[in-house]
Amino acid sequence: MARKIKPVTWYMATPADGTIELSRQAGTPVNLADAVGQVIDHPNPCRTKWFDETRFSYFRMVKRVGEALEDTGIWPVTWPVRLWIVEPLGDAGNWSHQHHPYRLLSHQIRVLEETDPWPALGAGGREVLDVIHGQLPERALRWAADWDADPEGMEERRRTWRLCGTRDIGRGEWAQAVVDVTSYARRECAAQRWAEALAADTAARALAATGFSQHAVDYARSRAAEFTVAAQHQVRLSPYVLDALRGVRLDSAPAVAA
Repeated sequence: MARKIKPVTWYMATPADGTIELSRQAGTPVNLADAVGQVIDHPNPCRTKWFDETRFSYFRMVKRVGEALEDTGIWPVTWPVRLWIVEPLGDAGNWSHQHHPYRLLSHQIRVLEETDPWPALGAGGREVLDVIHGQLPERALRWAADWDADPEGMEERRRTWRLCGTRDIGRGEWAQAVVDVTSYARRECAAQRWAEALAADTAARALAATGFSQHAVDYARSRAAEFTVAAQHQVRLSPYVLDALRGVRLDSAPAVAA
């Protein structure tokens, strides 16, 4: 019995207004929100396929949704983005089927529908947003307060944490574990970069006009980014690495000498 081949779903991401950011920057804006159910022709297609004659030479889509934020031109990071399911039409290809197997380029698409945006942040995208919106504002205040209450002590604890990591795993080992998992999913690095930036920005906004020192704000932003990476990769990393990213030894009370 022949096995059914699952149809490929192709995704594109845009800022909140639905306009492809690279098309906006090229001066030929294409708005997907205005074209659901319609076919769109590229306003200025490249003549030599698939060569970047401009930053917006073709429509770019991916079939692994966690890659949808890569090379969108959306920077600085904003949220929410909008995630669209599209269908490539006509001639399509990519730069290299060997090195870019999950990407497709075309000069014509049909916009099928809008879907939930959180998968654009990777497999743990829902958890990332839960942490950013539900936990980071309160945690940022606590992290900043800890720092300003004892700057020298916190600096020493952070230095020790960076050298020793957590439990029986060293900083170098858990840092390498994070490198390994992101290298394994290299194309998902944009999703992690976005998650870190969104987390740091959330912490900074929570601390705006609070009177905490800049060092305390920087510390809270750094903690927020690493805490969010733990949420993003919680099914991939070991409990030891996750504890290190979450900084459990930084939040625990210092040991009291007998």
